[in-house]
Amino acid sequence: MTPFVAAVVQAASVAFDAERTIDKLAQHVAKAKAQGAALVLFPEAFVGGYPKGLDFGARIGSRTMAGRDAFRLYYDGAIDVPGPQASRLGEIAAAHAVHLVTGVIERDQGTLYCTVLFFGPDGALLGKHRKLMPTAAERLIWGFGDGSTLPCFETPLGRLGAVICWENYMPMLRMAMYAKGITIYCAPTADDRETWLSTMRHIALEGRCFVLSACQFARRSDYPADYPIDGEIAPEKILMRGGSCIVSPLGEMLAERRFDGEAILTAFIDPGEIARGKYDFDVAGHYARPDVFRLLVNDNVQPAVTNAPAVFGASP
Repeated sequence: MTPFVAAVVQAASVAFDAERTIDKLAQHVAKAKAQGAALVLFPEAFVGGYPKGLDFGARIGSRTMAGRDAFRLYYDGAIDVPGPQASRLGEIAAAHAVHLVTGVIERDQGTLYCTVLFFGPDGALLGKHRKLMPTAAERLIWGFGDGSTLPCFETPLGRLGAVICWENYMPMLRMAMYAKGITIYCAPTADDRETWLSTMRHIALEGRCFVLSACQFARRSDYPADYPIDGEIAPEKILMRGGSCIVSPLGEMLAERRFDGEAILTAFIDPGEIARGKYDFDVAGHYARPDVFRLLVNDNVQPAVTNAPAVFGASP
């Protein structure tokens, strides 16, 4: 495979406004392309927004009307997949001939999902990954993905997949991705802590893959003036401080973290580093012990309703 430039975009959403966020995404894709990028990654929940600090009026045993109104606003800012906003994202990828990977808030009937969409350089929607396990209060507003959306796509750049935020702390999910042969491991996140870097470097070494992580850099002013967050917070207050990174298969930092504002981080990706790394450690290959440990993955769709003919056969 030919070496290429990867870009990680550290920027804030236009909260709850998919159209304006996609406008911003298009501008950043153009800038990344101008820096030679063939792959561009955006943070978790970039289109639709990450509702940092909201509680949606929930207490054990009760919900407030104000919280329901906040969820309605969030729901209205989500996107359908497929749908017009998803199509526009594909058009942006095609216009710049890049692989585009971005976090979105996906709306499916009455439920929202924290989702990653993958687009090819021709604009085609390659597929999606829905977050399997929302963390803590995220479970109030996001549904749970299932094993049917754990893709790893064969592309000219390598085998491309994504694991979202604290899913990266799920060892069995990581192993499932390693077994798929992932070489470009995207980790969009909302975790801006110092400890996140140790996780990303561990995964790069464990999977012998390139790890790209994108986190938003967002201030209070990036959210609406009436955003119901606790306290009187100044507009310039940082709510998410970034810390995006790109790591090599041997754990080396290819793009240093930034905490001082929005940024586009780029790195030269040499696919030959994958084989060099797996020479002495292939976690799903020669370093595995299937005689001792095995992982069972259910990759079937888990619908809430299955029509009877599919279960019992057609009626005579």
